[in-house]
Amino acid sequence: MHLPLFIARRYLFAKKSHNVINIISAISAIGMAIGTAALVVILSVYNGFDSLVRSSLSHVEPDLLVVPDSGKVFVPDEEVFDWARNHPAVATVDGILQENVYLSYDGRTGVARAKGVDRAYEARNPMADCLVDGALALHKGDVPLALVGSGLAYRMGISPRFLPGIEVWFPARDRAFSAANPAASVNSVKVWPGGLFSVNTDIDNNLMVLPIDPMRELLGYTDEVSGMEIRLEEGTPARTLRKVQKELSTRLGPGFKVLDRYRQNESLYKMMRYEKAAVYLILIFVLIIIAFNIFGSLSMLIIEKKEDIGTLRSMGAEDKFIRRVFVLEGWMISLLGMAVGLVIGIAVVLLQQELGLVKMPGSFMVSSYPVILKPMDIIITATSVAVIGYLIALLPVRRLAEKQ
Repeated sequence: MHLPLFIARRYLFAKKSHNVINIISAISAIGMAIGTAALVVILSVYNGFDSLVRSSLSHVEPDLLVVPDSGKVFVPDEEVFDWARNHPAVATVDGILQENVYLSYDGRTGVARAKGVDRAYEARNPMADCLVDGALALHKGDVPLALVGSGLAYRMGISPRFLPGIEVWFPARDRAFSAANPAASVNSVKVWPGGLFSVNTDIDNNLMVLPIDPMRELLGYTDEVSGMEIRLEEGTPARTLRKVQKELSTRLGPGFKVLDRYRQNESLYKMMRYEKAAVYLILIFVLIIIAFNIFGSLSMLIIEKKEDIGTLRSMGAEDKFIRRVFVLEGWMISLLGMAVGLVIGIAVVLLQQELGLVKMPGSFMVSSYPVILKPMDIIITATSVAVIGYLIALLPVRRLAEKQ
């Protein structure tokens, strides 16, 4: 058996002559356990909210989006996108045309991001789970309908139960502005509200989905699109997605960008990562403060074991051996707390996943706090706590090289 470890273990569990050392050691272990459990739980909550945001955005953001490298619109290369449609991992390929437009509805006006979608999109509408009122259809016979974000609808008084249509306006590309007759300088189309949807606050306040034909009429285009949305089959591995993305980029050439979901909403995903990293660093800082209790208990233990240190030296033990004993003693306190904290944290997360013990306040899309336990978070937490405990345990023994 490793002798320094054996001695350190005996010191850890043996009764000390000064009971305060036992108390400080216990407080240190309990503090490390609480800090470790908090790290596991809070990182899992962030994983849950991250998954919730990604899931909600998947209703409006495709797995891959093809956009022109310059300019706003392009005519899709049917050969390339036929290849995509025939790929076994690809579920849908849809053309879209979107632009910021001016709206008028029953005496109220506003600005929205209008997204024109083709018939294929309408047939397999990914927004089916987001509908809160009305119907999902974008056509009623030959009449074009629109799906309106709930925030935008509330602001403008839009309802699928009312008769007025939504007038959509946009400056004409082929006509110069006329101060004498401003109305002649803009194009307009009319659609009727068919349904309301809710995804998140930003999308709900700005987005309106309508058929691509009236959108092209409004913007003065014929076959152009502003992007091609590609959705993969559910459960497709990330590796396959990257392969499809790379192959599409190669086939389309340098004039196009193929964006995954991260690049479509880069600022949001970066902010979520930074928030998680910030919370992790704050909790690590708290753990460092807690770990200084180990410094106190270990310093007192060294003083108490002064005679034992002298005995070990007289038996030929080197200072390196003695330092290792006390470093292992201090490290074992933090490792014991870490092990208990990991068990508690994992148990709390699993109970929340299965039973939803902690409920979400108010009206939200989920009834309880979402949590997802990731093995990498457990590894990072365990490694961080172990490193902190080891470094703190080194501090009190740095003077043992000096003969007492």
